[in-house]
Amino acid sequence: MSDIYNIAILSTTEVREAVERNVERDSSAVALDRRVPHSSVVATQIKYLQRARRKLPRMYEARCIIPPRAFEQSSSEESAERKPMSGGSVLDLTCGLGVDTMALARRFERVVSLERDEALAEVVRYNLDLMGITNVTVVSSSAEEYVATCDEKFDWVFIDPDRRSAEGNKMVCLEDCSPNIVHLMPKLRDIATRIAIKLSPMFDCAEAFRLLSPSEVEVVSLGGECKELNIYTGAERNMLRVAVVGSGEWCFGPEAMCAMPNGGSVEGGDWRYLHLPDVALQKARVAIAQLAPYASIWSNNGFALSCEPLPCELGCRSYEIVSIEEYRPKELKRRYKGKGIDLIKRDTTLSVDAVRKALGARAGSEALMAITTIDGTNYVITLKNR
Repeated sequence: MSDIYNIAILSTTEVREAVERNVERDSSAVALDRRVPHSSVVATQIKYLQRARRKLPRMYEARCIIPPRAFEQSSSEESAERKPMSGGSVLDLTCGLGVDTMALARRFERVVSLERDEALAEVVRYNLDLMGITNVTVVSSSAEEYVATCDEKFDWVFIDPDRRSAEGNKMVCLEDCSPNIVHLMPKLRDIATRIAIKLSPMFDCAEAFRLLSPSEVEVVSLGGECKELNIYTGAERNMLRVAVVGSGEWCFGPEAMCAMPNGGSVEGGDWRYLHLPDVALQKARVAIAQLAPYASIWSNNGFALSCEPLPCELGCRSYEIVSIEEYRPKELKRRYKGKGIDLIKRDTTLSVDAVRKALGARAGSEALMAITTIDGTNYVITLKNR
């Protein structure tokens, strides 16, 4: 058994005290410090505890054991906590580090969580004990084996399938993930009233409705990064929910993904504000539906322009416009040569590096501008620097 999973070593008073004494130190220095018992093991734990401080704050505070690979594949606590699920019992088919399991334990009376790796399952049991969570049973079993013989009924089944092949390649199709959700679905519907599936942000929302209708599809972003795409079966009708953690949530019908652009003439409007839709709105293909009533927008992945500030929080970043002009490198070079420019690009084949090079500029914050292509014309939108 690898030491990074070995409870017999990691749970000793000696090692836990060594982790506590050195948790703020550089992990490389700890690994070379002969005064530290089991220095390589302690150093690895310190390295991942430091990484977990923001992603997994509760686990960090409890000084949980955090195996590296399980950490890299885990949800953030903030994402796990916000799933709209609760009830009497839930079956978690894919425990991993147990972040989602711990979040579910706060909203369900009983949680059964499956982890096929017995060493990792033991780590999760130990961490649950550290955190005082007593309503979770961790079972060492594969999802396929457990489901095949399960005769218990649950309110929910939760699945966060492994989306990497044995060779380490990313898998996107449901039937290619482990466990194979498509294959298990008939049995899962017998076990639970509702099923929640967490997928890669790369998964297509329309495909979710096609495979699992009726369902609720949720796209979640955090800090400007799309984190999850969740599917909740058992909904009364197909619904698309966009959640920007810390900003808001919005619900749409699937038809919102087909909303048509309403962009007018770029040069003819008295545009004073540029709006950048959050990545979750872009991923769900509903930025047009969200912003078209308030601004001109040319695509779900591009910018929106308006003459007035947006009337409410709509899940986007907004900037004041200084000027809009066609992209003419020679003219722009006279103004920006040698200056540091921060560039935002959308809907254009122009690259940030190519634009800076053409303008004789460098990366920096002396000027802020957006570049985009609309109706075949490249535009530069100079923005007020914050």
